[in-house]
Amino acid sequence: MQMQLKGDYFNGRFHLPGLGTAQEKILKHSPADLSQVLWEAGVFYDHIERVVESAQKGYEVWRKLSFTDRIGYLKKYQEVVRSRKEDLALALALEVGKPLWEARTEAAALDSKVSVTITDSYERIRQETIKDVMPKIDGHVVYRPLGPAFIIGPFNFPCHLANGQILAALLAGNSIIFKPSEKTIYSAQLMVECLHEAGFPEGVINFINGTGHTASKLTADKRIKGVFFTGSRAVGLRILENTYRDLDKLVALELGGKNSTIIHHDTNIAHALPELLRSCFLTSGQRCTSTSMILIHRNIEQEFISQFKAITERIRVGHPTSKPDPFMGPLIDAQAEKLYFDFCSAGKQEGAEELVAPRKLDTGFEGYYVSPSIHYAKKPDLSGKFIQEEIFGPNCFFVPYDDIEEAIAITNCTPYGLAASVFTRSQDVYQLCLRDIEAGLVNLNRSTVGATARLPFGGLKNSGNHRPAAVSMIDHCVGIVASLETLDDTSSKLDDVVGLKE
Repeated sequence: MQMQLKGDYFNGRFHLPGLGTAQEKILKHSPADLSQVLWEAGVFYDHIERVVESAQKGYEVWRKLSFTDRIGYLKKYQEVVRSRKEDLALALALEVGKPLWEARTEAAALDSKVSVTITDSYERIRQETIKDVMPKIDGHVVYRPLGPAFIIGPFNFPCHLANGQILAALLAGNSIIFKPSEKTIYSAQLMVECLHEAGFPEGVINFINGTGHTASKLTADKRIKGVFFTGSRAVGLRILENTYRDLDKLVALELGGKNSTIIHHDTNIAHALPELLRSCFLTSGQRCTSTSMILIHRNIEQEFISQFKAITERIRVGHPTSKPDPFMGPLIDAQAEKLYFDFCSAGKQEGAEELVAPRKLDTGFEGYYVSPSIHYAKKPDLSGKFIQEEIFGPNCFFVPYDDIEEAIAITNCTPYGLAASVFTRSQDVYQLCLRDIEAGLVNLNRSTVGATARLPFGGLKNSGNHRPAAVSMIDHCVGIVASLETLDDTSSKLDDVVGLKE
């Protein structure tokens, strides 16, 4: 696949100065085949000001359009993105390293997210009227756009996650500036090409490649009224430090997770095994909702762990486009690979037993291929790195428990609070977990991965700042205006004003 970068997008077109004028350069190799150079990108810091100016001009046009008009543009985009699903999927597979079958699910989600945004999210920001909120007075709640919105995308779902934020911001009336991860520029560019083809007014859609410096400059710019970020806790904290003095700026953060699945003694093991396999190892464990800790009831731990270990060892790891289809592709880069092995080593040092050891794999391609790994911690060090920090790789570890309260307490011991699952036939156990687990997503008999766009998606504690995405993303794309409408313009009389002199 020939990946040709077109540069930054503003004022209705792509701008690509010569690489010789770039302030920085980024060279991208496919994580699945390091001999394959996918692209070389130039970073142009002098584009930052021009991108913001473009977004400001676009906003002044876009905010005045009706919802009907905005929806019309979104539907045009939906048609274009639907026609380019295969191009998007192949780009995602080669850039991220996820298997082609999985990349196709992400590409298809761009199409379906348009429908969810129009049908489900739109209802949340329609003007509300309360008749006779006071005698002879109607009340209105009006939702206004914020202004230019800055969207910072992640590498693991470079199109899907940013797409949801972009669509919500646009429907609400904001212009957007999209900065993708520097690891996945081409996939993001394809999505912007689809937006361009949909014919949005000039300046509404803006796209800039860059580094942390680019993001820092844009988040601090007072003309940016919304900042939407998906990524690590460390970067999220830097964004807050860069913006906390600007009370006119809304910041929505979707951060990491240290997610638990509870396997209770009454679990249907045949159902839980494939759910947990996907939960732990899809996308090579590079999902913020991947299960890391598995709390296993002592009555079934030997049977369950034995079967889970056996199916884990059957996982096929390979090039994203190889046949038969692999379950897992490579990790994203050398840094991710090193962190994976470092975390597994830390687990051993903190007393965890290796049931399936992590290994560097030979797949016939030079890339960041690793095996999934499983650890067991009979008495885990709850304050250790292995328990407290996000791994972002294909690892899980089992911790036995005796009663559900103990399992919930261990689940809550981490600084994160994104996703959790419990597998049980007991509604009482599920309701207890739903009440007491400190997470934004708590599932019953379903994995922690694969959320629906029709529900809120977000975490507590260090997993976010109470601004959930998915259907509720649009809530953070608007400001709220209350209005009182007096129906009788003859009811007020000067004689009724108390305290006036004769």
